[in-house]
Amino acid sequence: MTSIATVILGAGMGTRMKSAKPKVLHEIAGRPMVSHLLGTVAELNAEKSIVVVAPSMQNVRDVVAPATIAVQEEALGTGHAVAAALPELDGFEGDVLVLYGDTPLMTLDTLQKMIDKRREDDATAVVVLGFEPDDPLEYGRLVTAEDGALSAIVEYADADTATRTIGLCNSGVMAINGKYIAELIGAVDNKNAKGEYYLTDIVEIARNKGLKAQVVIGGEEELLGVNNREQLAEAEKIAQGRWRTAAMREGATLIDPDSVFFSHDTKLGRDVVVEPNVFFGPGVTVGDNVRIKANSHIEGTTIGAGAQVGPFARLRPGADLGPNVKVGNFVELKKATLEDGAKVSHLSYIGDARVGAEANIGAGTITCNYDGYDKAKTDIGAGAFVGSNTSLVAPVKIGDGAIIGAGSTVTREVEADALMVERAEEIQKSGWAARFRKMKAKLNK
Repeated sequence: MTSIATVILGAGMGTRMKSAKPKVLHEIAGRPMVSHLLGTVAELNAEKSIVVVAPSMQNVRDVVAPATIAVQEEALGTGHAVAAALPELDGFEGDVLVLYGDTPLMTLDTLQKMIDKRREDDATAVVVLGFEPDDPLEYGRLVTAEDGALSAIVEYADADTATRTIGLCNSGVMAINGKYIAELIGAVDNKNAKGEYYLTDIVEIARNKGLKAQVVIGGEEELLGVNNREQLAEAEKIAQGRWRTAAMREGATLIDPDSVFFSHDTKLGRDVVVEPNVFFGPGVTVGDNVRIKANSHIEGTTIGAGAQVGPFARLRPGADLGPNVKVGNFVELKKATLEDGAKVSHLSYIGDARVGAEANIGAGTITCNYDGYDKAKTDIGAGAFVGSNTSLVAPVKIGDGAIIGAGSTVTREVEADALMVERAEEIQKSGWAARFRKMKAKLNK
């Protein structure tokens, strides 16, 4: 099979985003747009992945590494951008996909169709990805011959009335035969009103050389280009819809799908139930038969089979829940391991800690893990019982089976199976409250 190279155009600053950050670095589901596209093309096993950037875009270089970088010194059009990548394609005769870093929703299936169409005939120099929107607006039109081959790309401003009635529009995405790419790009000129080099000109150039151009049709949603914040939100909505559908098809129940938000890498097991208003940040893996209750926020967390989380739980990076763990309402975990069957049922903060199997953490318990300079660890043994409103001042260890009385502040190691109670002596003065109120009433007259 012929090898594949991808050229992703990412040099645009995206002034309509009103941002100091390059357009392609704006995120969908916790991942830069250009990284979404790189993730998709990686599944094609491309021999080369080239990202075209502007000279000042070191942050883009860092994000797309280890992709090859080509620098477009001036913004002189799409043809000029592809020309910047040609030195990296010297001697490459496979298929070259030209993509756009601000079009993150491209599907693997569509890209493969373009490659397959290009390979049907070695004389096919270019395959253009078209789409058929409900409203063609001012998109360039794809004019096809009776046999379906692509005859021309006509920009809206240059189209006559008949051409504007064509519903097949140009996305700009192309698959180009690597044998001809340097020749075709080299023939593009800038003799137009904007003085730019248009990639679309290669269709006419190829046909004039006796080569062929073809069309593949993709979905309108996957070809959404993100140029402003409204379109970014629309792309997020489409991506979330895809992931919700995929999760349900793979055996998860989403009670109110539209209120559940996934990250790009969220993994759900089978028979998981996700209640409304749950947000998954990056790095979450959920085992089978887990129930995640409403209004929970989870990121950087692994949840074992049979666990229950929430409602109103906050699981931060480094949380690792074993099988059958219970994390209840208004519990926050950070860099904490809860072993099989452990319970933190409500109103607690557990950070930088290990909670042993079947241990029970009472309401209002906190691990005091930060002294203003360093973090320290709390280790709670298997089967331990920590009473409500307990402060565990790290570093500290609670032995297996130990019991901590409610309201205690623990600063030293507790032996296995020991009882530890720390409270000040109770003082009760009969009638004091009534005398206090009487005194205050006199003073306030």
